[in-house]
Amino acid sequence: MTTHRIDAANRKLGRLASEISVILMGKHMPDFARNKPGTDHVLVMNADKLSLPMKKRKETTYVRYSGYPRGIRLRTMEKMIEKFDVKSVIEAAVYRMLPGNRLRPNRMKRLIIKESE
Repeated sequence: MTTHRIDAANRKLGRLASEISVILMGKHMPDFARNKPGTDHVLVMNADKLSLPMKKRKETTYVRYSGYPRGIRLRTMEKMIEKFDVKSVIEAAVYRMLPGNRLRPNRMKRLIIKESE
């Protein structure tokens, strides 16, 4: 079990989330197996210094749908950061880059995000 420290200062969201998801899946290990959850933890530092342009903050939308008529909920990245914080944006990006199977919740538990050092 290894803890990988990643500095998010001045990094793009997609590239950061991609690197985190590879580590959480265990693809960097020589004994990688798709049916194993992996053992490494990821600690993301300086999440509040992430590089997010204003255009991306206003245009990126997160969609939730309850299944009921008029049950669609849209929220921009700007509102997500305002209501929650930057941690929720990073978690959403990593969550969507992991494969959608039974191992995903276990992998997400091994992700720790800190606002600053």
